Amino acid sequence: MRDPYTVLGVPRTASEKELKSAYRRLAKAHHPDQNKDDPSAHAKFAEISAAYDFLTDAEKRGQFDRGEIDADGQPRFAGFGRSAGGRSAGGGQAGGFSAEDILKEFMSGFGGAPRRPGARSSSQSSWDPFTGTTSGGAGFTNRGGAGVKGDDIAVTATVSLEDAHTGASLPLRMPTGKVLNVKLPENVEEGQQIRLKGQGQPSPLGGEPGDALVTVRFERHKQFRRDGHDLRTDVPITLYEAVLGAKVRVPTLDGSVELNLPPGVNTQKALRLKGKGLYKNGDLYVNIKIVLPEGGDPDLESLMRFWRDQKPYSVRD
Repeated sequence: MRDPYTVLGVPRTASEKELKSAYRRLAKAHHPDQNKDDPSAHAKFAEISAAYDFLTDAEKRGQFDRGEIDADGQPRFAGFGRSAGGRSAGGGQAGGFSAEDILKEFMSGFGGAPRRPGARSSSQSSWDPFTGTTSGGAGFTNRGGAGVKGDDIAVTATVSLEDAHTGASLPLRMPTGKVLNVKLPENVEEGQQIRLKGQGQPSPLGGEPGDALVTVRFERHKQFRRDGHDLRTDVPITLYEAVLGAKVRVPTLDGSVELNLPPGVNTQKALRLKGKGLYKNGDLYVNIKIVLPEGGDPDLESLMRFWRDQKPYSVRD
C-alpha cells in the first residue's frame, strides 16, 4: 500500500475526526457502486479502506510514524550502520562502513548471521543475498526454519444484509484473479476485517505467503434502512385500510410476515416488530404510508368535501 496519509490526502497530524471525514468523502467518490464503468474502482476503494483502517489503529499508526513499520505493516529494514566498534571500512572511527558490515546488517534482517570468508555450514550451503540464490546445499533458512513472509493484501467485500444476517458463504475474487469461498462470521459488523491466512502475496524468498485482509461493507438495501441492528422499512396502504384496519404483508430479512393494522391506525408512529431486525438482536420499525388512487377519484373528492365542511378536525397546531 502507498503511504496511508497520501491515500487519504491528510497531514500526519490529522485527528480521528479528520481521518473519518476524509474517508467518508473518498469512499463516497470511489465506491464501486458509483463507478461501475471504472474497472479500477474496486482497487481504489480497497486502498482507501485499508488506509483508513491502518491509521485508525493507534498502535500501527504510532509504529508507522516512528518508522518501525511500512504501510503494509511489515517491519522496516533498519539500514546500514556502523559495526559494534564504530569502525569504518578503512578501520577509522567515522563516516563509512565495511562490506562485512553491509552483509552483516543485510543478513540480520533475515534472522541469520554472516559467515567469515571460507567458513562452511554443516549443510555446506551458502546464501547470496544479492543474487537471491543458494549454492552447495539445501538453501537458506532463518532461525525459525522459514523464509520471509509475503505481503498481505487488502480486499473489500460488499455484502447484502440478507447474507450478513444468515452468515452466508460468498465467492470473493482476489486481486490475483483467484476466487475464494469466504464464510462470513456470525453477526459480522460493518467495517469488520476478516483475515484469510495464506491468501496474500507469495514470499519472494520461499517463505509463507502473506494473508488477505477482507474488510466487510454492507451494500445499500432497496427496502431496509439500517440503524445499528434495528431496521426501518416503509409499507404503503390504502386510505380505506387506514380507516377500517387491515392485515398487510411486511418484508423482513427472514421472509415476509403479516401485520395487523388497527382501525384508524396512527401513521405518525412507526409500528415495531420485536426481534425482526438484523441478527434478531434488533427490531424492525414499519412506517405506514397512505397512498391515494392515481389520477384522483370524484366520489372520494365529494366525500372529502363533505367531511371537510361537516366534520372538520385539526392535525396541526
